[in-house]
Amino acid sequence: MSIQSYINHRIPSQLAIHHVAVLRPFKWLIQAWADINNHLMASLAHGLAVSFLILATLLLTSNNIYVAAVLISGFMLIGPIMAAGLCELSRRNESGESISFDDSLTGIRHCQSSLNHFAGILLGFSVLWFVISGIVFFLALGNAAPSLEQLVWGDFLGVVTPMQSLLYILVGGLLASIVFVVSVVSVPAIIENDIPAVDAMAISFKVTITNLATVLVWASLIVTLTAIGFATFLVGMIVIYPLLGHATWHAYRDLVENKA
Repeated sequence: MSIQSYINHRIPSQLAIHHVAVLRPFKWLIQAWADINNHLMASLAHGLAVSFLILATLLLTSNNIYVAAVLISGFMLIGPIMAAGLCELSRRNESGESISFDDSLTGIRHCQSSLNHFAGILLGFSVLWFVISGIVFFLALGNAAPSLEQLVWGDFLGVVTPMQSLLYILVGGLLASIVFVVSVVSVPAIIENDIPAVDAMAISFKVTITNLATVLVWASLIVTLTAIGFATFLVGMIVIYPLLGHATWHAYRDLVENKA
């Protein structure tokens, strides 16, 4: 069975993938902003929680750039699953159900198993990136490769060359791209249809190859807005994270149709 056949086999028959305009992601952000205004406190509560978690973790790593880079990259990889509550808020707003921070958490219990499986897969990618980046350094430096103690507690930039840093970034970028391809709409697909994580990933893959230019625009917006969130010392992330989470739901609504 070819990859394409396997992907099509994993997508539930009641779901149809649509092609949308290249600049459609900007509309998703506009709709997401409306969602934030409709349930401001619940949305910002998610933003505050994520921002505090990132800040606390970064503070624990002190000023070591290697560990900080791992954590930031790890956030980019597992960020989609953390937005599940925000997608649930958008779904509830759309269907006229009660909306609160607690509702956003209790409302996803019906699909918790699939969400946990998906989270485990994303976490696996994060660990894989950490391991591969270490292998890249070892192959680049051979026996002279910096020890783990030097990398974690020492001066990272003082023991690696610009080329090694570039390889490190390229490895992380490649894995992040793979993760993005299989997670574009995976979380909202799981929430609405209570499907296995693998099926949701197949949907995201099909969405990507059907709307490649649109997905590239969306990815660029996510990276840009996330960078702004970190550049503002996570203050901006309080709003940016809910914005991206709600937009993910609207992306799903545009790209996937449930014909049941």
